[in-house]
Amino acid sequence: MNRISLAFRSFFSILFGGKLPPDVAQAFGYARAMPVRTAPAPATPAKPVAGPADGAVQILAVLQRDARLVDFLMEDLSAFSDEQIGAAARDVQTQGRESLLRYLRLEPVIDGVEGTFTKIEGMDPSLVKLVGNVPPSGKAPGGVLRHKGWRAAKVDLPQAGPGTLLAAAELEIE
Repeated sequence: MNRISLAFRSFFSILFGGKLPPDVAQAFGYARAMPVRTAPAPATPAKPVAGPADGAVQILAVLQRDARLVDFLMEDLSAFSDEQIGAAARDVQTQGRESLLRYLRLEPVIDGVEGTFTKIEGMDPSLVKLVGNVPPSGKAPGGVLRHKGWRAAKVDLPQAGPGTLLAAAELEIE
C-alpha cells in the first residue's frame, strides 16, 4: 500500500509541480540526482532611499516649524494693511533665516558685487543663467551681475518625519 501512495504522490507532484517530492526521491535513492530545493529566503526589503522630494518636504517642515512660513504663504493677505504684513514678514524672515543657517551652509554662485561686469569664462554653464540681450549662440564672455545665485555647500537636515507631513494639526484642549 505504501508504494501505491508514493506512486500517486509522485504522479500528481510531477503533474502539478513539475518535480518529484524530496522524500520520495530519497526513499528510492534519487537524492543525489535531484537535490532538495529549499524555498529561497524572503528578500529583505530595501531601505527607502530619500529623494529630492523628501528633502524639499523636510526643509519646508523645518521652515514651518521654526518660522510658520507655510502658514504665512498660504494666508490670504488682502484684508491686512501693509504695516501688518510688513511686521509679520519681518518675523517670518528672521526666523526662516535662522533656520536656514542652522541646517544649511549657503554660498553665492558668483561672489561678486551686483551691478558690476563679471566674466563667466571657465565657469560651469549650468551655474549661470544669461538674461537680457542674449546672443543667438547662447554664449557670452560675461555680463552685468544681476543676482549672485545661491547653492547649498552643506546640508545637515534633521531626521525626516513620516511621509509628507509638514506640520501636525494643533488642537487646544479647553
